[in-house]
Order: sequence, then C-alpha cells, then structure tokens
Amino acid sequence: MRSLREFRAGKPDFYPDQAIYAAYASAEFALAFDDIANGTGLLFRVASAAKTVYFGAGRSSWYPQNNATAASLASDKYFANQILEDSGIATLGGEYFFLNARHRARRPQGHERDDAFGYLRKLEAPAFIKPLVGSRGDFAQIIRDAVELDRYLVEVSPHYDAVLMQPVANGLEYRIFLLDGEIVYSARKFPPTLVGDGVKSLRDLLSAHNALLKAKGLSTITANIPASSLDKILPAGALFEISGRMNLSAGGRMAFETPRFEAALTMAKQAVRALGLRAAAVDLFAEIGGQSDSSRIIEVNSNPSIRLLEELERPDLILKIWHHTFSASGLLVEWI
Repeated sequence: MRSLREFRAGKPDFYPDQAIYAAYASAEFALAFDDIANGTGLLFRVASAAKTVYFGAGRSSWYPQNNATAASLASDKYFANQILEDSGIATLGGEYFFLNARHRARRPQGHERDDAFGYLRKLEAPAFIKPLVGSRGDFAQIIRDAVELDRYLVEVSPHYDAVLMQPVANGLEYRIFLLDGEIVYSARKFPPTLVGDGVKSLRDLLSAHNALLKAKGLSTITANIPASSLDKILPAGALFEISGRMNLSAGGRMAFETPRFEAALTMAKQAVRALGLRAAAVDLFAEIGGQSDSSRIIEVNSNPSIRLLEELERPDLILKIWHHTFSASGLLVEWI
C-alpha cells in the first residue's frame, strides 16, 4: 500500500486535499479512481464494478451521505442556529444583516446594513462577526466599535451578501467530527502564532502571515496589537498569538483533545441529529467563562476539511471517513 505522502507527491499546491484522500482510499478499497479534470483534481470519479460516483471541488460537497436539504441548512449559520435552538441546543445566537439592496423587497425589516450598528450597540461591543455562508475563517473577526464595523462591512461586501453578528464568547474551542452520530475524533483549536526570528518586527511577521492568507484567497487579519509594539523585534523562537480565528486555513493549530465534560460531546451529537447530517464537524465552545457545565455550538460544518488528520499522521481515520462516504454512495458494501 502506497503511503499518503506518495499520493500527494508531485501534485500542484491547488490540488484538493480530498481528491488526494479519495485516491488513497480508492486504492485501499480496490476501487477505481480517475481524475477527469486534466490532472487538477477538481473533478474525479470513483467506481466499483457496479457503480460510478462523481465528486467535485469548489462548492461541491465531499459528503454525499448528507442530503441536500440538511447540508444547505447547515451552511447558513443563522438557519442552523435557529434549528438548533428550536431543538433545545444552546448556540451563540446572533443576528444576520444584508450588505446590499438586492432583493430588499423580499426580506423582513431589521436586517439591513444600517441595522448592524444598532445590534452592535445592543451587544455593548465587542462582537464577533463573520459571513453568513462563509468558510475557512474568511472575514471572521472581532469588532470593537462602530468605526471598525463600518470598515469591516466595506471590506466584506464585495465578497459576501450577508454577515452574522454574535456576542463574543470565551471558552475552550473544539472541533468534533461525527459519522452517523459516532465521534470519529475530537480536536482542540488554538490561535495562529507569529514565530520570531530575532530580525523581523511584529509588523513584518504579521505582514508575511497576511500575504499567505491572501494567496489562499482569504481575508487578512487585523491583529489587536498596540501601534507602539508593532516595531518590536520578536526574539528567535518566541511566539506571539493572534487572537480571533482559529481555522487551520487561517494559520490556526489543532491537536487531538476531548472536552473534559461529557455534556459537550452530547451536545455535538444532538446538533448533527437535529440538522439531519450523517457526516459533519461541530465547532463548539466548552467551559465558557470557566464554567464546567457551559457549552455552546459555534457552527456545524456539513462539508468539513480533514487536512488535520494528514498533519497529525492519522491516515486510518481518513480511510474510515472515506469508507463511510463510499459505502453511503453504494460503492462499498463492507470493509475490504
């Protein structure tokens, strides 16, 4: 059996992780894998002797075991929160706001751009804000006042139609991946860090970090660093945490860790059940405000990345997830 590293070898940087994992799993389960997008991995098929299933990158779902209704409801963060709250599952709540006048006649009042400033006052700032249907931590950040909110809305409006604003919560952040209600793994999230080299200033390190984000098509980070500290030289090996986003794609870190209290795991299981998802990753805060019994759902991802499993050298879990996908697609009947 070839290693996962061998399947990645020679692939361009833009080649989708999941295409690599699908090829890897196909070889393990004696299925045929064919890239049908000129070697880009953006479209491929996996086939057994009796059936062929197609997969695509971009907005396409990697998880056909999730039906379209459940997946699309989960992708709208406000809709998902409403469903979870209706099912008795605590979320961070929040309100949504549209950023342009298109279709204004088809929506209720109180959710326009100007209304966002009133909601920020209601929350008594700061607030956490992110695109309503965004991913990878893009444009997800803390807003501290009306000036920052105005600047944020100007920056985000060319890219997204609506945003969700929520109260800020302080707790331990986890991602819990589930298949049919079974927890496959639990990982704790940590913020991105700038690593000093004894030469570059914080300003330069942050600029380099943001350049990488822009290359990935993600919004840059505006770190809450006092202007007087930006020219500070960070000693070699010293770490400086950037609060806010914790997504891997935004430079965050994750490590396998299970919440200390069972209630958080139970909440994750209840969330995917309420949304009707068979495969999903639940992001949640546990021990909010230091309270052992306080957990809230951040969001439920119906099309989650599993790059973490490659980075933490757990190809067995990648195979478990893709076996579930292939089985749900009718390509496999049992583990080979």
